[in-house]
Parts: sequence; C-alpha cells; structure tokens
Amino acid sequence: MATEKRQYELAPEWVHVQFKETSQFTEVYGFSGNQGAVNLEGVRLLPRGKPSKTLVVYMHPSSTLQLLPMPQAMARHGVHVLCAGSRYLKNDTPLIMEKVLLDLGAYLRHAREVWGYEKIVLCGWSGGGSLAIFYQSQAERPTVKQTPSGDPIDLSAAGLIRADAMIFQAAHLSRGLTLSEWIDPSVTDEDDPDTRDLELDIYNPACPNQPPYTAEFITRFRAAQLARMRRRTAWVRETLDKLKRRGGREMERGFVTYRTMADLRFMDPAIDPNDRKPKWCYLGDPETANTGPVALGRFSTLRSWLSQWSADDTQAHGPRCAQTITAPVLAIENSADDAVPQPHTRILFDAAASKDKTMHVIRGATHYYQGQPERLQEAVDTCMGWMQQRGLLD
Repeated sequence: MATEKRQYELAPEWVHVQFKETSQFTEVYGFSGNQGAVNLEGVRLLPRGKPSKTLVVYMHPSSTLQLLPMPQAMARHGVHVLCAGSRYLKNDTPLIMEKVLLDLGAYLRHAREVWGYEKIVLCGWSGGGSLAIFYQSQAERPTVKQTPSGDPIDLSAAGLIRADAMIFQAAHLSRGLTLSEWIDPSVTDEDDPDTRDLELDIYNPACPNQPPYTAEFITRFRAAQLARMRRRTAWVRETLDKLKRRGGREMERGFVTYRTMADLRFMDPAIDPNDRKPKWCYLGDPETANTGPVALGRFSTLRSWLSQWSADDTQAHGPRCAQTITAPVLAIENSADDAVPQPHTRILFDAAASKDKTMHVIRGATHYYQGQPERLQEAVDTCMGWMQQRGLLD
C-alpha cells in the first residue's frame, strides 16, 4: 500500500524527560544520574500541521537516531516520531539494559500522559531491536527482579506501558549474541592483543585458513569465539565477586576487550549469503574495525558486560523475549545489510509469539539506506501501509 504522497515540513522538538532514581554509585558522566534523578533527552519529529493520535518511537540503547534517514522519512510522510535517547547516550561503557527499559518506559508514559497519544508503535532498528523486544516482553509479562550481576531492579513494579504494535527493522538478535559471533577468537592473552593463534587469525595473510572457509573451520572458529566470550565473562564475575567480598568503596571497574570485529561472514560472503559487500562491514574495513576504538564491547564495566555483552547472561535476549510478546509485529530485513547478519531478522520473526506478524525483505537495501532513496521509500511504504491496515494511522 502506497503512503500519502504529500511531503510535510519537519518541526523537530527537543524532549526532556526526568524521573527520580537512586543508585549505589554514579554510572554515567555528567548531570544525568548524579542528583538523584535520571535526565533523558530525545527529539520528537513532527510533520508541521499534521496532528496524530499515534506515536512511533525509535530507541537504541546508546545511540541517537534522529539524523538517520528512516525516522525523518516517516515524519515527512505525516507520522509523529520520537527518537529517544537513553541515559547512556553515546557511551555504552557502563550500560545496563534493565535500566534502559526504565528509560524507555519513562518516554512512553510521557507520550501517553503528557502528549496524549492513544497508540504507540515501538520501532526497533538495529541494536534497538532486541531492546524493543526486551521492553515489550517485560511490559506484557514482567519477570525481571534483578540485573545479571545481582543488583535489584524490579521491573514488575515499574508500570511499563505496552506498545500497541512493534516493528523490527534491520534488527539483530541481541548485543551479547552478536558479539559472540563477532569477537576475534585468535586472541589468547586478554592483556596483549598481539598474542594470537595464527590458525584463527583470519585477517593475517599467513593464516592457513582462507575464504571460502570449510564447514569444519567454521565450526571450530565459532566454538573458539564462544570459549573466549565465556573466559571473559568468568573473569568479569571473579573480579566483581572480589570487589564485593572486600566490602570497600570500590564497587565497579572498567576494562578493555580487544579485537571484537572478526565475523567470518565479513570475509566470506558464502556464509549466510545475502547482497552485502564482501570484505566489508558497517564500520568499514573489518580488519581496521577489529582493532579500532569503536567496535562492539571495546570498553565496558563489569556489570555492563553481564547485562549487555555476555550472551549467556544478558536478559535482553531477542529470541527468548520474542516468545512472550503478543503485540502485532512487522519485521523488515535489508538484503544487503552489512551490520545485521542475514539470519537474525528471520530468527526474531519466527520466535515472536504474536498471532499477527508480517515479514518483508527489501532487496538490495543496506543497513542505513544511505544513497538509496527508492529502497528507503519502500521501507516507509511498508511500515505505513502495515500500520494503516491495523488502524494505527489517522
């Protein structure tokens, strides 16, 4: 179904949401969280002169999304859009996924009680996908009483407002599961990233295993990735337990995990094939990204590792959380996505318990739709048509 042809002028509006919360120690740098309150900032993108009773909410655990093509395009087509920033805006080092749910819940309550929206569509793009699923699962059926590190956080008492519908767009399974598929298993000494196993060092020209990779090597590589993840998690738990046993004032610690961008799919397009560019990832050259400062999980605190990066511990586990959601679901896969592995969207879609669910693949679309106006328009048409069929547009 085609969207409305009229293009609206955008009227961006700065959003500030504040709620009280106390913590054992200050987690984030700056004003948010250190005065007994959490301060959140977002941007509401309004189509000038177009009222609506429905709000589409985009939220990523640590990024702002208002400059991305999709939220702006939706607003220009007459949709009210909120791009919500968490307390961990642009810094996921101390990020606790359970606390991000409280942040998202505060925005949705503000949307209902202050702005007066009657319907809310939660759009999980990229890393926001597992966040949206985790949120909706806890809003529908709250079970979480503590974080993976054992700190109390009762989501059943938070009064999380349910979204009326959900859109997963270019969404991965979870931060932890994705890192377990991307971490470099050749690293054998966490304190010295130059100490590596040559047979697993896929960016080294001297590595005896080169693409196309054999099934045996893929199995070995994946097992080594998971083993490294679990060694790192064991060290995190030991260190956290040591700090707790001391009983002193040191309660948290930051650390670096080197080389976390080494997915075999970056190098071999025959693995989970789609239309992506070979020897490339969303951060550019994968070898450079593997050693760079902005890759997944590079900087973390102990508690944050358990909450967002440990595939065995994170409660923001997309497939598991999807099994409990009942809201209508639209899942969109971009077939040339260079950030989200090809199987992830389908796995989330299949796991969703929703009786009303739809999946759509946009052929040739990259992760951001940059320089792809026709594919961006297809994404907008798909979302708006699906919403209109369910009475979510006015």
